[in-house]
Amino acid sequence: MHIHILGICGTFMGSLARLARDAGHHVTGSDAHVYPPMSTQLEDAGIHLIEGYSADNLEPTPDLVVIGNAMSRGNAEVEAVLNRRLPYTSGPQWLRDHILGQRQVLAVAGTHGKTTTTSMLAWILSDAGLNPGFLVGGVPLNLGVSSALGDANAPFVVEADEYDSAFFDKRSKFVHYRPDVAVLNNLEFDHADIFPDLAAIERQFHHLVRTVPGNGRILQAAGEAALARVIAQGCWTPVEQFGAVTHDGCQWQYQLHDALGQRFTLSYTDPQQGVIQADVQWALHGEYNVRNALAAAAAAYHAGVSMAQSASALSRFKAPRRRQEVRGVVNDIAVIDDFAHHPTAVALTLASWRAMVDQQGHGRVLAVLEPRSNTMKMGALRDRLAASVDDADLSFWYRPAGLGWSLEDVTCATRAPAMICDDVNALVDALVVEARPGDRIVVMSNGGFENIHQRLLDALAARHS
Repeated sequence: MHIHILGICGTFMGSLARLARDAGHHVTGSDAHVYPPMSTQLEDAGIHLIEGYSADNLEPTPDLVVIGNAMSRGNAEVEAVLNRRLPYTSGPQWLRDHILGQRQVLAVAGTHGKTTTTSMLAWILSDAGLNPGFLVGGVPLNLGVSSALGDANAPFVVEADEYDSAFFDKRSKFVHYRPDVAVLNNLEFDHADIFPDLAAIERQFHHLVRTVPGNGRILQAAGEAALARVIAQGCWTPVEQFGAVTHDGCQWQYQLHDALGQRFTLSYTDPQQGVIQADVQWALHGEYNVRNALAAAAAAYHAGVSMAQSASALSRFKAPRRRQEVRGVVNDIAVIDDFAHHPTAVALTLASWRAMVDQQGHGRVLAVLEPRSNTMKMGALRDRLAASVDDADLSFWYRPAGLGWSLEDVTCATRAPAMICDDVNALVDALVVEARPGDRIVVMSNGGFENIHQRLLDALAARHS
């Protein structure tokens, strides 16, 4: 079958394209901007890419068009698909119909931590020899690729995004997946461009809960009021809660053994076997990553992987790209790339680096933020931004084009000194002047940020030499 994908260079659609190719289909695709790293992955896989959207891209006529959720009416290629009455579907629907089938599906949902937890879970199952299929919204370093078919009878792990499916299907992507095991990691307001309020997102999460079979499992994070409201709307599946030892009533618990969260114990109270425990020591840091690890181990357990096997795999887990990723170190000044773009994620990320710097006994945390996401540009969460950088010694803010609110109102309210830059070159210059040995420069954005990480490393190296 010839499958043509609109919006193929997006993380989800690009991963989908690889699955379709591996399943034996002839795959082509178009996107407004064809650029690495996804374009490189796809071209290496033998997938023909076309830059720009045009009716001509539909020649020869494909058997099926998969339309990404970034596409809208008025797009030349979308209009041609409709006018010519070509068969089309959304990415999540295609995944359900052609890949997930009768496989055991393990889905990871939540506002934060989906990519990291999905990567952990896929790695645990792979390390246990199950050869799972997976689709991750990032690049898991232990696995090397963002998607794989795995064995036909092995579990399939999917990052379950609450964003909408397509212009013709406004349901959340995860409603299509029908998981056997659903991880509900957390739930906050986000995606202000498609959801009017938190209640609307909770409604979509409850649609997901409705699809989990009675002989499946829902793993719910403890202490999350929004998730508790979701479950209270009605649940027909056994629910197990996970959280810290301080949360009463959790079947799954973690206990930290150091301030950084690099040594910890995972435990499960099994109805038949009693308490099962396993210790983990790893390179990641931050309590939020420990909770992600607990969620992944819990899901893996219900796919037949023991706690001991999970702990062993986690001890060798590497964070996905753009999650605590140290891009380089110059004169003991580290430049870190992180995908954090929601106030909660920003705060958790900076808290973990604060603990790291405090332990080393010198240096500072310099936070660099680009409010680039649709939610940030709309200003829906701007009142929480100042407090999100409390753990930084200094914060630097880049003002992207189209920001419809005052960054000055935020920077005036930050605990530590803050600076606003309208130009990335000026931002790099300011950071180079300020940075000194021992500092950790944490760059947070959900975009490429005009390659600021490498530009900053080059400028630091030039100064040092």
